Amino acid sequence: MDKETIISKINAVLADEFEIDESIIKPDKPLMETLELDSLDLVDMVVLIENNFGYKMKAEDFVGMITFYDFYEFIFKKIQERENG
Repeated sequence: MDKETIISKINAVLADEFEIDESIIKPDKPLMETLELDSLDLVDMVVLIENNFGYKMKAEDFVGMITFYDFYEFIFKKIQERENG
């Protein structure tokens, strides 16, 4: 899966789950603030990523993850690691 496909899928999944307009999701925007996430929403995010991308996130994975770009890069890296064995 290429990076643009991953980004597009992430945006669609997040917009649907958190009931926001996909157009407000921009790489440089803050992830938590834009989605208005609280601790329970993070649990939903973990489940979403596992169900859609096959990677189970942990709480510590969110440390240092500020923008959507950080999130995209994290997911892309995990997918690449899985595909490359």
